[in-house]
Amino acid sequence: MKKLYFITGSQDLYGEEALKTVSKNSQEIVGFLDKKVANRAEIVFLGVVKDSSTCLDYILKANYDKDCIGIITWMHTFSPAKMWIRGLSRLQKPMLHLHTQYNQRLPYQNIDMDFMNLHQAAHGDREFGFIAARMNVKQHVISGYYKNEDFINEVIRFTDVCLGIDHAFNLRVAMFGSNMRDVAVTDGDRVQSEIAYGWNVNYYGIGDLVCIINEVKEEEIAQQLEEYKKKYICKTDNLQAIKEQARYEVALRKFIQKEKIDVFTDNFQDLHGLNQLPGLAVQDLMQEGISFGPEGDYKTPALLASLLPIIKYRNGATGFIEDYTYDLLEGEEIELGSHMLEVPPSFAVNKPEIQVHPLGIGGKADPARLVFDSIDGDGLQITMVDMGTHFRIIAAKIKLIKQPEAMPKLPVARIMWKHIPDFKTSTEAWMLYGGGHHSVISTALTVEDVKLFAKLTNTELCIIDENTKL
Repeated sequence: MKKLYFITGSQDLYGEEALKTVSKNSQEIVGFLDKKVANRAEIVFLGVVKDSSTCLDYILKANYDKDCIGIITWMHTFSPAKMWIRGLSRLQKPMLHLHTQYNQRLPYQNIDMDFMNLHQAAHGDREFGFIAARMNVKQHVISGYYKNEDFINEVIRFTDVCLGIDHAFNLRVAMFGSNMRDVAVTDGDRVQSEIAYGWNVNYYGIGDLVCIINEVKEEEIAQQLEEYKKKYICKTDNLQAIKEQARYEVALRKFIQKEKIDVFTDNFQDLHGLNQLPGLAVQDLMQEGISFGPEGDYKTPALLASLLPIIKYRNGATGFIEDYTYDLLEGEEIELGSHMLEVPPSFAVNKPEIQVHPLGIGGKADPARLVFDSIDGDGLQITMVDMGTHFRIIAAKIKLIKQPEAMPKLPVARIMWKHIPDFKTSTEAWMLYGGGHHSVISTALTVEDVKLFAKLTNTELCIIDENTKL
């Protein structure tokens, strides 16, 4: 179970009895909040900071605990901030600063200076807030009474985003080949990716996979075919093409398990030894949470893998997409997003169909792929680009819509959406920000989720929404 360490700020000026009360009140708050995030992580009370050495000990404990995904701080009393400097200077985990207090209401008839000294989060949290800002500590601040619903929801959001950041830090990404020749936006600084997010991105020759493919047994293929039958509708007589994809999926699973891979890419310009481009195999793996990027794009699927833990307990679909083409009826503009083969079936509005068709790129045999129409609903389109000096995330609000008309001659998965606030503003802003043609589409993530992820990872964020003005 992942953990969040809760640290309360105070000082020894108020005496031992006051500190006992601070500790007791803190444990009650921890107990309450822990129940709210219990299916995600455990909130553990470390203790009360009353001097610099105690603070440092607590921060180091959080840093070196692999199960700790972040810390939560709260100033019950006034806590002189210089005692936090040594600890915060070493902090390596995301921080949530709670601006709350143990009591909801003031005891107007009985309030005295003892009460004022003990319950002064309004005082202590401002002192702590200053030093965190001065030191540029990555933090999220929540204000309000800790039992209020909106307060609880923000604690849950912080927990979810921390789970994503923790997952990102341990991601292993395999690139079969490099990125597509002459393409700029899909490239990226793999060393800086690991420094910034923990993504360990490495090259593998496609021959490494081909060797495993050649050793796949017929009984393994048959077992994978049975899985396809359970999940999808077969709409082709070309069973050999489906068997080839099953062979690829079995081999990919073995490779992923052996190399402990969470994300992988391929490139249709570098698939020597494969008879087809991986299609159905990749789509089925994406459905199970393995992230994939075509054309050697590692940033989009790594970002996707980092965001998936945030929406683990939510409804909606999240996955890879590519911008393709438009219906430009004035005032009713619609975008059609798709890809040659690799759109995840989590977006399917009905049971996806396995179809086999020619593919006018790659120079390989006709590949099996999943074909489906998409769900509708409010969503986000999110991408990451490497600006040379830093990474940038761009997040645009969109509205997924039902396909207006049938597309009987387009044998790929299809997602359609409208741009917010309008086509002109959204697409022009996207290009002015340098947004790429590969992105993550989600009906589960919110702008606030992406804001918090960007803040806690120190990533530049550009948002396109109803308030965007060119």
